[in-house]
Amino acid sequence: MKNIDEILAMAQNVQTELEKAQANLDTIEVEGASGGGLVKVKASAKGRIIGIAIDDSLMQVGEKQMLEDLLTAAFNDARAKADAVSGTEMSKMTSGLQLPPGFKLPF
Repeated sequence: MKNIDEILAMAQNVQTELEKAQANLDTIEVEGASGGGLVKVKASAKGRIIGIAIDDSLMQVGEKQMLEDLLTAAFNDARAKADAVSGTEMSKMTSGLQLPPGFKLPF
């Protein structure tokens, strides 16, 4: 059984590694798309929106509702991809850590 100093050192190491991994997530980019690529949303794996691209064909008054729907779908696609990449990256980070049995990290 480990003493309290070893457990505290492990916890500090886990916190440091978690902070590094979280910072790294903001540098990984994903792209969500909808309408066959007519609307694209670029986001970081942390969920920060970086940019939006809208095809010129959607820039008509009569296409407003469709554009709104496509934007919503593209944002949701980007968010889902960001969540997937985030989960993968965080799993990589925690796989190398020696955690006590039953210890769960908050993601």
